[in-house]
Amino acid sequence: MQKFIKAQKLNTLFWAPIIVAFGVGLYFSQYNEPNIILLILLFVLGITAIITFRKSPILALIACFITGFGYAGIYTHIKNTPVLHHDIHEIEIQGIVNDIETTGEKTKIYLQTKKFGNIRVSTTDTINIKIGDVISGNGGLFKPKPADTPHGFDFARHMYFKNITATGYLQNIKIIYTADSGVYNIRHKIHNLSKSFLTDSLVLGYKNALPNGHREIWATNGMAHIWSISGYHMTLIGGWLFILFYFILRLFPSLVRHIPARSPALVCSWTGLLVYVFISGGGVATIRAFIMATLVITAFILGRNAISFRMASLAFFTIIFINPYYVITAGFQLSFAAIYGIIWLWQNINPKTPNSKIIKYIYTAVLTALVATMFTAPFIISHFGTIPIYGIMGNLIFLPIFSFIIMPLVIIGTPGAIIGIHAPLEFVHILYNKAYIMAEKLSQIPYSNITIGNIPNSAIILITLGFACLLFIKDIDSFKNFFARHVGPLGAILFISTGIIICATTPKPIFYISSDHKLIATPINGKLKFNKSHDSGNYFTFDNWKKFNGEQPGTENLRFTAESGVYTILAKDFDIVYFKNFVSLSKNFLTACENPRIKYIASNFDINSEKCPDKIIRNGGVIYKSGKMIQIPSNRPWHNRPE
Repeated sequence: MQKFIKAQKLNTLFWAPIIVAFGVGLYFSQYNEPNIILLILLFVLGITAIITFRKSPILALIACFITGFGYAGIYTHIKNTPVLHHDIHEIEIQGIVNDIETTGEKTKIYLQTKKFGNIRVSTTDTINIKIGDVISGNGGLFKPKPADTPHGFDFARHMYFKNITATGYLQNIKIIYTADSGVYNIRHKIHNLSKSFLTDSLVLGYKNALPNGHREIWATNGMAHIWSISGYHMTLIGGWLFILFYFILRLFPSLVRHIPARSPALVCSWTGLLVYVFISGGGVATIRAFIMATLVITAFILGRNAISFRMASLAFFTIIFINPYYVITAGFQLSFAAIYGIIWLWQNINPKTPNSKIIKYIYTAVLTALVATMFTAPFIISHFGTIPIYGIMGNLIFLPIFSFIIMPLVIIGTPGAIIGIHAPLEFVHILYNKAYIMAEKLSQIPYSNITIGNIPNSAIILITLGFACLLFIKDIDSFKNFFARHVGPLGAILFISTGIIICATTPKPIFYISSDHKLIATPINGKLKFNKSHDSGNYFTFDNWKKFNGEQPGTENLRFTAESGVYTILAKDFDIVYFKNFVSLSKNFLTACENPRIKYIASNFDINSEKCPDKIIRNGGVIYKSGKMIQIPSNRPWHNRPE
């Protein structure tokens, strides 16, 4: 055992960021906010323990977990983004334009206001505004919503860490002050001149710029990552810039006589990527990819191995330090899952490749795509509830088309459009349409996209631990015992299998209720039925609940009826009642309160009673057949803050 533990010391650095991430995840999964003094003490204790027990792997990793928990909490409190306490309608909004983003038919405007802080409003007005302008208009603001399901996407938390107080709408916009040309929005000008959704998506980083339905088709083909500027785009553009500057520098022998052309070419490539980050809006995925690219370029310049677990761990730590919230985002988890999987394949496994160059390229591409898909699949299911079955096929078909044809033409065509030459962009749109038709046909193959449903947090943690065992446990070849020699793979099988079993055996809820109590649902014959067919305040909740129930989103919202304004959900050992309106509540509440079979009472009105306080549902959540209710947190710093 001592020999085994001693061998693992070399891999402690690789385990450390994963364990810190678990600590961060535990903080964000809490129902109530931990005391800030406790968070500070845990962080100080963790840092002290890491320094003290740095030579003891187990104690050092426990300290990493504590440090991650404390740091995430401290960072959250330092962030201190104001939170809107209730929706506000028919108000005048005035502020300075911080950013503009075009998404389909609407334009999203990010405003800095004196009264509400930073807000994001949508408008259909066609008025020409620029960053730096002071504008006003009539509109409304909405409090960002918490998650729809346990451990689901929390929009309120997402907005909190983007420094956004509220979202809303704005109309009848007037420009009070026009910014000078020095503050003119370069990105918005490029958008206006290029008039291309490909430029908007692949160069400017605009979200939802694709035509309606296109993103879903590409996601079904495993190509959703194309439309979020991240490592793929950084790799392509960084590689093109390096080749360009490398050959330019080679034309000047006197310049590179004492310094290899590679180093200044890498510096020029990094500078170009920095400009790309600025032009693309500096999104979370973009910044994360730029940090990784910076570390890789630095390693190349210093003559170190750029693609290694050590480099990935350094990037992991850097991003956690910048913002621990990134750890629980889909982009972060998918990016690092793919990176770790690819490094494991070509560093630990190092498979033999065919001698033929063409076959070698195909073999390498298929193997890499297969491993990346395997490592990212649990996180795709966890965040999106679905998995593209033909994702590998889609990547093999369309990734070369985007990498070698569409992306280069968009990068060349965008500056051409700025100076009035639109031919390259027009041509690439023709190619894109042909590729999209192919993608549409592939997505129509049966079972191209399967909805999996809920993956509990415990399952995803176990699966992550399984991957970590496979990656970072150093097996001892000299051990004679088979199990002792293969602790890593066997640990991976144990943890991953247990996670899969938990997923398979976790029951589905029998009752769903939104955080505002305006929407409820219950499965009838396996399909969710709702108390209403549409609700603007819970627009995304319908599909999120369907995915949680293992249904295909985008289908018709089925309704179930209420007798005399009272919805009754019958379970085996108890009942749940929901009062539709105030009349049904006032007439039936006392009876429901006294009925021993009724375990839960809910209403879209704020109700309380000393006679049956334990029966009243006060937050959103889900209820299972066993009677257990899992409530959705709605009292963290990003949900509400005392006035």
